[in-house]
Amino acid sequence: MMASSICINEALTDDELRAILSMLENDEDKEIFGLVCKRWLHLQSTERRKLAARAGPHMLQKMAARFSRLIELELSQSISRSFYPGVTDSDLAVIAGGFKCLRVLKLQNCKGITDSGMRSIGCNLSSLQSLDVSYCRKLTDKGLSAVTEGCTDLRSLHLTNCRFITDELLKSLSKNCRDLQELGLQGCPNITDNGLTDLVKGCRRIQFLDINKCSNVGDIGISNLSKACSSYLKTLKLLDCYRVGDESITSVAKFCNNLETLIIGGCRDVSDVSMKSLASACKNSLKILRMDWCLNISDSSLNCILNECRSLEALDIGCCEEITDAAFRGLGTAETELKLKVLKVSNCPKITITGIAMLLGKCKALEYLDVRSCPHVTKSGFDEAGLQFPEFCKVNYTGSLNEPDVLV
Repeated sequence: MMASSICINEALTDDELRAILSMLENDEDKEIFGLVCKRWLHLQSTERRKLAARAGPHMLQKMAARFSRLIELELSQSISRSFYPGVTDSDLAVIAGGFKCLRVLKLQNCKGITDSGMRSIGCNLSSLQSLDVSYCRKLTDKGLSAVTEGCTDLRSLHLTNCRFITDELLKSLSKNCRDLQELGLQGCPNITDNGLTDLVKGCRRIQFLDINKCSNVGDIGISNLSKACSSYLKTLKLLDCYRVGDESITSVAKFCNNLETLIIGGCRDVSDVSMKSLASACKNSLKILRMDWCLNISDSSLNCILNECRSLEALDIGCCEEITDAAFRGLGTAETELKLKVLKVSNCPKITITGIAMLLGKCKALEYLDVRSCPHVTKSGFDEAGLQFPEFCKVNYTGSLNEPDVLV
C-alpha cells in the first residue's frame, strides 16, 4: 500500500514554524515565507519586529492588528521628499493604542505632530526605549516631558532642531529616565550649562551626547558632564559651541578615558594645552576627532595626537591655519602604522606635499583625503612627486567628491 501523503501544515506546530521562520536571515526570504498560505502569513506577521511605513490612521489600525508584536516602527520622512501634514497626532494616537510592544519609534521630519501626540505616546507606550523626533519643530517641553514620565525605560532620545526645548526637559529626563544612554540635542539653542548639570544628576550612564550648535553650553556644563558620566561617555559632539574651551577638554581628558568620538569644530578657545592632555588620556580609545576652525591648535598638539592616538581613524583639521608640515615629522620613526581612514586638511595654507608625503608613509589604510584650498597641495604636484596613494583612496581637490559623514 502507498503511504498516505501528509500535509506540512498538519505535521508542524506553530512553534515549529516560528523556529523555521527565525532561521531565515534576510527580509526577502521572510516575505516569501508569508506567501505560502494564510496560516504562514499570519505567523510571519505576528513575528515581524520591524516596519517602515507611510500610512494614515485607518491603515495604521490594520497594521496594528496584523503586526501585533512589532518592536520597531519608522514613519520618518526625508527632508527632500516630505509632505504636509504627513504623520499627525491622530496617527500617534492609533500607534499608542495599537502597538503596545513598541520599543523604537522614529518620526524624523514629521512636522505635523505636536505635544498632544507626544502625550499619547507617553500615556500608552511604557516599553518605549528609543524615540527620534528630530526636526519636529512644534514640540515643546510639555509634550516631551509626558514621554519621559510615561516611558521611564527610555535609553535614546533624539531632538535635533527641536528649537523650543529648554532645560526643563533635561530636568524631567534626570528625574524619570535614569537609564538614558543617548541624547541628541543638536540645534537646541535654549539648552544651557544649568540644564546639563541637572541632567547628569540623574542620568549618569550617558554614552552619546550631541549638543552641536548649542551655543549657550560652556565649560561648566561640559565639566559636570565629564565628572558624572566619566567611564560611560564615548561620543561628545560640540560643533560651534564657542563657549567651550580648554577647561572642558581638560575635564574630558581627566575623567573620560573611554572617549571614542570628539567633535569640537568651531571651538576656537581650545588650545594645545588641553589637546595634549586629551591625546595622552584617550590614546587607546579615540577614533574620531574633528577640530576644524580651532585656530589655537598648532603643530605641537597635532603631532602629539598623531603619535599618541594610534586608534585614530578620522581626523579633521580644516582651517587650522597655523598647522605646517612640522606636525607630521617624526611619524616615520614610530613602529606601527596609523589607522587613519579619513583625513581632512582643507584650507590649511602652510601644509605642502612634503607634509602629506610624510603622512602617507604611515597611512596605508587611508580612504579619503580632503586637500581643498591648500595652495601648495595639487594633483600635478602629487604626480610630479610620484606619490602613491592607497589603492582605494579618494582625493578631494575641488569639492566634487561626496564626503564621508563620519565627522558630522
